[in-house]
Amino acid sequence: MTTTAQETSPQPARGAEIRRHELAAFLRSRRERITPEQVGLPRGARRRTPGLRREEVAQLSAVGVTWYTWLEQARDIQVSVQVLDALARALRLDAGERAHLFQLAGATDPTPAANCPSVTPALREMLTRLEPVPACIQNSRYDILAYNRTYARLLGDLDAIPPEDRNCLILVHTNRDWQAACVHLEETRRLMAARLRASLAGHLGEPAWKMLLGRLEEVPEFRENWQRYEVVGTRSKTKEFLNPYVGHLTLEHTDLWLGPQPGARMVTYTPKNDETRERLERLHGIACGVPAR
Repeated sequence: MTTTAQETSPQPARGAEIRRHELAAFLRSRRERITPEQVGLPRGARRRTPGLRREEVAQLSAVGVTWYTWLEQARDIQVSVQVLDALARALRLDAGERAHLFQLAGATDPTPAANCPSVTPALREMLTRLEPVPACIQNSRYDILAYNRTYARLLGDLDAIPPEDRNCLILVHTNRDWQAACVHLEETRRLMAARLRASLAGHLGEPAWKMLLGRLEEVPEFRENWQRYEVVGTRSKTKEFLNPYVGHLTLEHTDLWLGPQPGARMVTYTPKNDETRERLERLHGIACGVPAR
């Protein structure tokens, strides 16, 4: 007997409905475990809801209250990856919970933290062999895909930052440690915005790029630089950092491209003088757990 399309169509529809209800329940459970104080909101005298209210989650993730309510009601609506990313951050999901959220929504997480196939074991070995020189692998969006131990302590404690937030542009605009470590902060921000715009031309409309720009455009300092429409190419340059562990560092920044087209690159910071070289060795020791002298 031949099975008709009408006989088989209810099964996928039923599966999608189950996923929507699972997504709704998951969002409610994550919302109810977060206190207002954790996200900087006042508790108020008449709060009955455990955790956050729906409108508070909507506010934190910059989505409409009605739209978020429909999500928790398991309505059949389309959810963009940008909104899923905002919800994951507002609800403080860890890596496993974030992956579960995207899976329930039937979406692919575009952040490099979800999948980094370009970072091979050989490249990780190269990063280690370069120590004590700080080095990392970045893509053209400034996502940090991998790094060695010295780089992890170059501008604070990179290991303590969630993988989905390990983006140089995000950090230089939102992370106090990174901002304090950049000696020429405003110049750095302006140059990075101009490099990002140059790279964007080949990635217009891609979800990961739209998601990154959505986050950055919430920051007034980035918006100001972005609206200049400046474009610059890549070049080696001297950078100065005020490291919280060993003090002032003067370094030569070099990009080593991993393919024929600008994209993923290994970024290295070699010392410009003997003082910086000695301080990098001490920083590497700190990163490896050696007590500071």
